[in-house]
Amino acid sequence: MSVESSPSRVRVRGDGALGAGRDIKGNAFGDGSKAIYIEHQIVQEAPPWQEPTWPVLIGVVPAQAGYYQHRPQIEQLVEELEDSSTSEWCLVITGTGGVGKTQLAAEYARTALHFEGDLHGAGGDGGVPGNGSGSRAVELLLWVNATNQQAITDAYALAAQVVLPGGAAGLDANQAAQRFLAWLRTTARRWLVVLDDATAPSTLTGLWPPEVSVGRVLVTTRSRDAAWSTETRRLLQVCLFTPDQSAAYLRRALVRPGCPERGDSDGEIAALADDLGHLPLALAQAAAYLVDTGRDISRYRSLLADRARLLAHLVPDIGGLPDAQTRTVNAVWDISLALADTYRPVGLARPMMEISAVLDASAIPEQVLTTSAVRSYLNAIRAMSGKVNTVGASDGGVVDEVDAEDTLRALHRLNLLDHDSNARTVRVHQLIQRAVREHESGRKRLPQVVPASASALVESWPEIERDTAFALILRTHADALIGHSSGFLWQGSAHPVLFRVGRSRGEAGEVKGAAKYFERLVGDARDALGPDHPDTLSFRHENAYWRGRAGGIAETLAAYEQLLIDRLRVQGPDHSDTLTARNEVAFWRGESGDVSGAIAATEELLADRLRVLGTDHPHTFATRGNLAGLLGEAGDVAGAVNGYEDLLADRLRVLGPDHQDTLTTRSQLAHLLGEAGDVAGAVNGYEDLLADRLRVLGPDHQDTLTTRNNLAAMRGYAGDAVGAVSAFGDLLTDLERVLGPDHPRTLSTRGNLAFWRAEVGDVVGSLSAYEDLLADRLRVLGPDHPDTLASRSDLAGAQGETGDVVGAVTSYEQLLTDRLRKLGRDHPDTLATRSNLAGWRGEAGDLQGAIAATEELLIDQLRVLGPDHPDTLASRNNLAGRRGQAGDVAAAVAAYEDLLADQVRVLGADHPSTLATRGNLAGWQGEAGDVSGALLAQTNLLADRMRVLGPDHPETLSTRHNLAELQGQAGDAAGAVIAYEELLADMFRILGPRHPLTFDTFCQMQQWKSQA
Repeated sequence: MSVESSPSRVRVRGDGALGAGRDIKGNAFGDGSKAIYIEHQIVQEAPPWQEPTWPVLIGVVPAQAGYYQHRPQIEQLVEELEDSSTSEWCLVITGTGGVGKTQLAAEYARTALHFEGDLHGAGGDGGVPGNGSGSRAVELLLWVNATNQQAITDAYALAAQVVLPGGAAGLDANQAAQRFLAWLRTTARRWLVVLDDATAPSTLTGLWPPEVSVGRVLVTTRSRDAAWSTETRRLLQVCLFTPDQSAAYLRRALVRPGCPERGDSDGEIAALADDLGHLPLALAQAAAYLVDTGRDISRYRSLLADRARLLAHLVPDIGGLPDAQTRTVNAVWDISLALADTYRPVGLARPMMEISAVLDASAIPEQVLTTSAVRSYLNAIRAMSGKVNTVGASDGGVVDEVDAEDTLRALHRLNLLDHDSNARTVRVHQLIQRAVREHESGRKRLPQVVPASASALVESWPEIERDTAFALILRTHADALIGHSSGFLWQGSAHPVLFRVGRSRGEAGEVKGAAKYFERLVGDARDALGPDHPDTLSFRHENAYWRGRAGGIAETLAAYEQLLIDRLRVQGPDHSDTLTARNEVAFWRGESGDVSGAIAATEELLADRLRVLGTDHPHTFATRGNLAGLLGEAGDVAGAVNGYEDLLADRLRVLGPDHQDTLTTRSQLAHLLGEAGDVAGAVNGYEDLLADRLRVLGPDHQDTLTTRNNLAAMRGYAGDAVGAVSAFGDLLTDLERVLGPDHPRTLSTRGNLAFWRAEVGDVVGSLSAYEDLLADRLRVLGPDHPDTLASRSDLAGAQGETGDVVGAVTSYEQLLTDRLRKLGRDHPDTLATRSNLAGWRGEAGDLQGAIAATEELLIDQLRVLGPDHPDTLASRNNLAGRRGQAGDVAAAVAAYEDLLADQVRVLGADHPSTLATRGNLAGWQGEAGDVSGALLAQTNLLADRMRVLGPDHPETLSTRHNLAELQGQAGDAAGAVIAYEELLADMFRILGPRHPLTFDTFCQMQQWKSQA
């Protein structure tokens, strides 16, 4: 009997035949025949049943993909499915579309069959060679395309016809399927059922093969629902290719017989694999495209990176896909995404993927995807589609956080993204992102997706970046979003995320990167908004600010002066942005060395801010803080301290004790206390501030780390140099962990550590540390950055301290040339370099040259800084000492007496500089022959230093050293020896035996012992 069928009719020839179909009108049947209507299928009369020849393959095992890459997971499959001691009878292979689940299952199926010779099969693909090992071989392999229950039922019915004694004659498909499952339960033959591409666990309800010792089940699915896992079933996640596997595949797949030889390098191959995210399907289709078009990898990567080109145009047409593939890589996830949209909460999966698709592929914080900005977008899209939940957390159609979280879990279940519920992050494969963006709905909704995603980032961005790693993650996602924005962040104004990401970059230490970023945005804003738009002007402000932070002081001042002109024209004199521009002009005038001009401008600004904004406005407070700081720079330390104390009281009243600005004022006040000579008060201030910043900001916040830096330095100035070294070492470790080794604050801490190493006597180690630091600052910041120039100054001083006086002079001469070029003649750093150069010229033997240079410097400092500036007073100190060294002892004494009177007036009697001048004056009194007067002066100085600095401060120890020397000069050699012995014991305890001052004290003691 033969049967011919078509979609609309069945023709039957022969007696006693059975016909079935949706429409049997007009069909002719032989005698004894009958017609049965069966939904969805045509049942043909089966041939007489014959005993199969074992082993049996039923179904079509997919052919091995070309250039197939063996994966170690196959060994895991073999081990777990063939381990008789385990209770696991089923493995569920899950993974995203295109990852190679079916190929992995097919390789295992071939391994499990282990047959030799010909194979009796139904729907099979012919014989498969065995490996000669039949001990664990299966005798029945059933491969099922398990996309729905009907397909599974039909496959089971076919298997029943083959293996059931007598076949399945007279049974409908459901009956035959159940009879086959019963046979699996009772047979002694080993069997394997592969259920390929199952949609969900519910697809197998009532159709699971039985759990018996002779049988195993292998399922492939894009779903990773919890229901797959039981005591006897386990999920196995299939991952992407490793970089080595991707490279090995591409090397083989790109070389085809008859095609020209390719010249692709290993680097190009590795880069292409990275671009494609090591997805096997993408690699296969890209390789086929490259072979078909003859393009080289570098050209293909350029096309791939071009967002104007669709991914669908960079893979072969459907007819040219390799390995019998039926969908291009860009379309392979459409089925899963459509299914996800049917999961509760309904209709949110695709819009959630659209948000995820414009962010970076890795580690999207869950909190970003559950923000109110994202939920509003999801709610709007679902409302437009009419798919509104009527049950659960989103009653009434309002999307809440639970809905957003459930949507992420639904997408995770279908391997469209990886949702780590512990780390609370989401990862999406980059090609899935691209496919979503290039989908029709994704392109259509991009103008809404981009602003919603940007608002989600801003909403998630903490005002204070305590967690620097989290801030870096947000910047990474913002950069990716800006790359996909296509102008949708410039709809009438600049989206706030454009400002936030640049500021965050600069605050993290990437000052050059922030300057370049805002420079680019100035151009973008002019094109999108016009030159006078407030956001364009604000981008100019940001660009100027970060250029200044990167070291471009003169250009920054010029940029702010021009910006002020434009703000006055566009926004008027009393606009808050105009007042801010005036503030910046004043500040950068001070940075450029014009401190008096900066003070005058800030005083005028303060008057206007009081008039426009009021006394308690944050900007008014900020101006008062700037004015206090400038007073300190001008030498009016007492006025600065008073200014900060008054400001602190007002900020405590208005903002509270834990506000960031209040804490900043406390830091500034502690610094000024140290500058004023109250080192102990500064230490106490920093200790209290550190405790509060640890409580409010956390240990890794930059302000907390800065406070630790300041406290360590102040403890060093208070005499605990060893403690300072230890504290800076600990701080450096934390800074490298939190900010990275190249962050400017990390580099500054290395400089501080090098300084205090020299203070404890390790001048050689300090020199080496300065050399390494300079190399890194040149690499990271460039040759003209203020910090790089500061490192050159520190290194030059260290050269002199280690005995290379000529090298120090040469280094300072070169540095002076560069500071004159970069900063100008009157900048404080230029003046400081001239001071250092004069000092080391004197040390090199050119005492008259040093005196002349110091006299010229003093004239300029009086003109630029004024007579009471600390630097001016320091130059008078240096000039007095050099005149004494040149033999004019009387002039030195007179100069020190005049200087002391001014320092007491300006700095106070207990300031460290005032105390130092008293020591110098006593020394030159002794040189002038007034040993008794010098002895009395040093005795009084020692009492004051003990009171102000404490007994263990290095300056106190130095005073005891000088006092012992004067005792000897006064004729009391025995008393000098006793004083030196007591001092030496304390120096061993405080400074250590290797400190230069300890060594000098020992030598002086030996000298006086010889005379006692």
